[in-house]
Amino acid sequence: MTDPTAVLVAHHPVAADDLPAGAYVAEVTLNRPEKLNAWTADMRAALVSALRTADADASCRAVVLTGAGRAFCAGQDLAETAAIDPDDHAAAEAWIDDFGLLFRVVRGLAKPVIAAVNGVAAGSGFQFSLLADLRIGHAGVRMGQPEVLSGIPSITGIWAMWGILGRAKTTEFALTGRLVDGTEAHRLGLLSRLVDEEQVRDEAIAEATRLAALPPGAVALTKGRIRELDDAGLDEAVAAAKKVHTAAYATGEPQAEMARFLAGRRR
Repeated sequence: MTDPTAVLVAHHPVAADDLPAGAYVAEVTLNRPEKLNAWTADMRAALVSALRTADADASCRAVVLTGAGRAFCAGQDLAETAAIDPDDHAAAEAWIDDFGLLFRVVRGLAKPVIAAVNGVAAGSGFQFSLLADLRIGHAGVRMGQPEVLSGIPSITGIWAMWGILGRAKTTEFALTGRLVDGTEAHRLGLLSRLVDEEQVRDEAIAEATRLAALPPGAVALTKGRIRELDDAGLDEAVAAAKKVHTAAYATGEPQAEMARFLAGRRR
């Protein structure tokens, strides 16, 4: 059953002479701090619903994505995926389709999207942060693609990183699984801006408020054109991920490595 508090939505009013009454910035918070906001399928479904609601509401002029506690999103809850049966190919494909839906919904938002990266962003949580138009974080955050350390091939992650990092750094992130701090993330372009830790959320909301005052039609059309440039790449990545992950889960290796991780025997 979906926890109704796992994804929280707050409205921050935007007051400007040329904006209609009731305009606001939606702050969408992943709220599972005891698990570093690692997400389950139910949690992602709640997130998709919240984002679709924000996109459909003309009064919502921008969206801020963030996490509760000391993490942005640690990625997949391995306790859920470790239980996938090696013979259940449909489950592996459905898992990828689930992420494909979320990624397309985030990318399809017609309003500016700001990620307030307040802490660790890893694996699919790292990819999620890269879908935002802008990312604001602090020097102490840690970002990266450690999926290979848990026996999970990085496929959509390659697509998400490629446009920012290029071939060499994408290969390094995907194969080593290492996380970088906020200073290096900013240097690499993974973060748009660095601020003090206690200012991340406020600055993200302030930036979203500034963007909310822009002409919405121009913003939507600009975002649409940016999205068109790599839409085909996402489609190809999702198709490839379904094939690769089905093959990987059929070997049982990801499940064994995730069980190792959950038992505290980390690589």
